[in-house]
Amino acid sequence: MTPNAAGWRSSAAYEHIAEMSPSDLAWEWLRRNDAYVEDYRELSEGKTDIQTLTDKIRRRWGLRFPRGPAGPAI
Repeated sequence: MTPNAAGWRSSAAYEHIAEMSPSDLAWEWLRRNDAYVEDYRELSEGKTDIQTLTDKIRRRWGLRFPRGPAGPAI
């Protein structure tokens, strides 16, 4: 999941950011953050209590889950 960083100094490599929505930009930041990747891995493995982990992710990352930790949209 690590992106090719060879052109990180090139402004042309970042022109697409001007067209991104705030949520798209937030996703780009989150998906490159090792701590978030670890939290997501923990969530997807299902080894931790889902409500406890959901609350942790809400506090740590400011994320909201419209369907709750599991189940239909609320």
